[in-house]
Order: sequence, then structure tokens, then C-alpha cells
Amino acid sequence: MQGGRIPFAGQVQNYQTAVQTLVNILGDRDTASERLSQCIFTVGMGSNDYLNNYFQPAFYSTGSRYTPEQFADSLIADYRRYLQAMYSYGARKVALIGVGQVGCAPNELARYSPDGATCVGRIDSAIQIFNRRLVGLVDQMNALPGAHFTYINAYNIFADILANAAAYGFTESTAGCCGVGRNNGEVTCLPYQAPCANRDQHIFWDAFHPSEAANIIVGRRSYRAQSPNDAYPMDISTLASL
Repeated sequence: MQGGRIPFAGQVQNYQTAVQTLVNILGDRDTASERLSQCIFTVGMGSNDYLNNYFQPAFYSTGSRYTPEQFADSLIADYRRYLQAMYSYGARKVALIGVGQVGCAPNELARYSPDGATCVGRIDSAIQIFNRRLVGLVDQMNALPGAHFTYINAYNIFADILANAAAYGFTESTAGCCGVGRNNGEVTCLPYQAPCANRDQHIFWDAFHPSEAANIIVGRRSYRAQSPNDAYPMDISTLASL
């Protein structure tokens, strides 16, 4: 049985409750604000909106009601509102994680790729529209007093991993370590299913999610950029030093 999922709005409400608790513990809002200004917040939103909504026409009509540009604008409007709420409750150092190459996930390859290896262009194109809007949102948030927001280009980092899989030590880039069907991506990992023995050589753990080995690379490059395109306007190590 899966646990419940807390939407972004609910997570922001939980954060606001936690801030009030912190104020009560420290005794006043100014002291709490000073502590919070030194914290680093990471926020990642968007993948499921595309995977489990926009590109699920059998269940949702958003793909036919909105162009990719309109859908991205709608997501960014919600994103902006929640980030502004976080800012108003003391968040000052915030890393926004861009959406990765969803069109290269085993589930999307199994469903849409003719050869099971070529990434699905229309999905990745929509993701890139959203990510470009997210960079603009970073600029908007950084116009606020004391704000230090940054964009982590997970799309670029993951594209490099896929393009240079062997150099990173991966032998499998199109199939999950566990799952069922084409690319191990038609059905995600089942309860009690034995995963692959060489999980560190797989870029994907299951039908949707990168493996731990791939995530370690993304994490390292998020913290200390390997390429100028990995983060904008700064990587997380620079954010931490402010």
C-alpha cells in the first residue's frame, strides 16, 4: 500500500506551520527570520504534471485543452504563488530543480519510442518550455530584497549523462533496473520483484526514476557545477557561501 502524497500547496502550509513553531521556540520573529535566511531550500516541481497529467490523454484533458506554452504558464503561475508564500515566511536561499529529460524515461520509451531507445521529442520539447519559464521565474524572485534563488539545470545534466553513459560507468540507459515489459517500463517495479544485479550500471531505477548512481551525479553537479550550463545564476555551493 502506498502512502499519501502531499501536494505543493500542502507542503507550503506545513512549512508555514513549522516556521510558526520555530518563532515560538526562539521567542521572536526576527530571530527566526535570521535563522531561516541561512537555510537552503530545494524545490522540484513539474515532472508529474507532465508524466501523469499532460501526457496522459486517456485520463486527463489538459493535453488537448492547453498548448505546451499555456500549460507551462499555468504551472509557473502556481509555482510563483507558492514561492512567494515561502519567501514571505523567511525562505531566502532557494534552489529550483528543473525538470529532467522525461521523454527518455523507460515508460515513455516503452509507450512512444519506435525503437525503444530514441527519446520522445514532443515530451522533451514541452519540458524545455517549462524549464525556460522557470529560469525567468528565478530572475523575478531574485528581484525581491535579500532573495537568492537559483535554477539547477537537471535537464542539461541528465542529457549529458545519457549522451556519455559509458564514460560515467553506465551500461544500460534505456531500461529500468526493475519493472515489467518493454524497457522494463510498461509496469513499474512490482512488490517483491527482484531488481537487476548491476543497479549501479543502470541510469534508471524503474519506469520513471533515475537510479541512485545517476542521482549522485546530478547531486554533485548541482552542488558544484561542472559546466556553466548546470546552474543559473549559481550552483548550490555558491548559494551556501552567501
